[in-house]
Amino acid sequence: MLKKFVKKYFYYFTYFYRYLRYRLLAAFALSMLVAFFDGLGLTLFLPLLQMLDGGESSGEGLGYLAFVITGLEGMGISITIVSVLLVMVVFFCLKGLVKFWEGAYRTSLRRYYVKRLRYLTVNNLGRYSYKSFVLSDSGRIQNTVSGEMERVVNGFVNYLNFLQAAAMVGVYVVLALSVNAQFTALVVLGGVLTNFIYTSIYGKTKHQSKLLTGNNHAFQGLLIQKVAFFKYLLATGSMDRFGDRLKSLITKIENSHRKIGLLNSFINAIREPMIIVIVVGVILIEIQVLGGNLGAIILSLMFFYRALSYLMSGQSFWNALMNYHGSMDNLTEFLRDLEKGREQQGNSQFQCFTEKMEFQQVSFGYWDKPILKEISLELPKNTTLALVGESGSGKTSLMNLMAGLALPDSGRLLIDGVDMAELDRRSFQRRIGYITQEPVIFNDTVFNNVTFWDVDSAANRERCKQAMQKAAVWNFVETLPQKEDSPLGTNGIMVSGGQKQRISIARELYKEVDFLLMDEATSALDSETEQIIQENIDALRGQYTIVIIAHRLSTVRNVDQILVLKEGEIVQKGNFAELISSSSVFQRMVEMQEF
Repeated sequence: MLKKFVKKYFYYFTYFYRYLRYRLLAAFALSMLVAFFDGLGLTLFLPLLQMLDGGESSGEGLGYLAFVITGLEGMGISITIVSVLLVMVVFFCLKGLVKFWEGAYRTSLRRYYVKRLRYLTVNNLGRYSYKSFVLSDSGRIQNTVSGEMERVVNGFVNYLNFLQAAAMVGVYVVLALSVNAQFTALVVLGGVLTNFIYTSIYGKTKHQSKLLTGNNHAFQGLLIQKVAFFKYLLATGSMDRFGDRLKSLITKIENSHRKIGLLNSFINAIREPMIIVIVVGVILIEIQVLGGNLGAIILSLMFFYRALSYLMSGQSFWNALMNYHGSMDNLTEFLRDLEKGREQQGNSQFQCFTEKMEFQQVSFGYWDKPILKEISLELPKNTTLALVGESGSGKTSLMNLMAGLALPDSGRLLIDGVDMAELDRRSFQRRIGYITQEPVIFNDTVFNNVTFWDVDSAANRERCKQAMQKAAVWNFVETLPQKEDSPLGTNGIMVSGGQKQRISIARELYKEVDFLLMDEATSALDSETEQIIQENIDALRGQYTIVIIAHRLSTVRNVDQILVLKEGEIVQKGNFAELISSSSVFQRMVEMQEF
């Protein structure tokens, strides 16, 4: 019961409190202090009015707030128009000072919250397991870490505004009660009745917020695909048809924004009329029916006009908060999924590869679909292994296990006799050079791409040059206007596909690694470039443990061992000469390539 109560009425407080702790309470306390000094300043209006009317101020009509007058008299301050005005100035100056502290603190709190969220997301995403990532929705990831994050921050700002309004309302209600409890009770009742109108609006806003988040996920997913497959869509005349899907989602997104905007406009439009209706109604009841004191009513009215203004503002901020409810729920679920899919790391630190990698009856798959079935093999240090087979045979999955991107579902994978599951795989992966068919090029200079933003020193410049020479790209880099300081553009748009691949190979050679994993690394190159790089790779044999996935069998002629995979199993193994003479499957693959 208590849990349901907290979830219903303190959902947003607990949501933000888990990230901010005492800082949230401090912001609330500063808001209350602002209202307190403002209230003390307003309290002096009544004795001021009494003196301007020719009377004396004795605290009559102030109720419990008469302590302000008696306190000033106790300090030896005579109650005159000048002294009251000066004290009012002091109170409002104190309010201004605290208001500045409150604003500065809210600004720093917002920046702290943004930083905390972004750090948390980046860290959790960096620890996300590869298997979980493969099975996740890329559109959701993209949308959450970009647009949704900003929406959650906007929700936080509105919640801070709501807390400020709530603090103001609370203080002013207490001050008003101190002056005239009867009048206060009537106004509070009127304020509570208005909440029934807002409750319906909150529900509609929350519903639109959830729809908005879901449609934003889908939109980001399609946008990622449009960028990735831009060339295909353009070449096949499919751009307009694909664009229609994007435009359909844009319409849904904008419809949600429009409906939320209309709800916000309605709240803002009725706010002030409702305040006036409540105040006028209560004054008439108090004077005409209950015979209340006009002076006390005036002071209470000042408090309550402010209280009702903040109450209506708070309701507006609350509805604005509802705009982001879907984003907040999504972020909570997203962080929970990241934590659930977190990569489990062992404690052993990997130093360097000394003996062999061994697969013992290893099986692996996604969901209930097996990809690899009871694979057993040994990969001694500094040998060169090739994986060949038709598409879907399990080559890439086998290499992923070698790279520690995933753990076997069953069986054991040993590195120098240590189970991969016992290793801190990040320390192991730092000893891996990984080269894919689609080269990874960052929007930066050649030097930073090859060195991965290593320190710019003479020694590292020389290492960079040697790595590019091994990758057969140094001669080309020397022709660039700024040589290794030349920018490559987004995804390496400034250079050709072959040059991008050679730069990505140079990056792996620059690192101090034990393994070179090459997933069809030369298949996108022309024959001449492929031959040059292949000769360089052959020259590296014996220096690294090299694993190559290749469709072009010409690239694996000189490897130490070839594994022929079919439907997740090793069906043949041996060197090129052994397989060409003993394996009908391998012979057929060679014949099909007119080798």
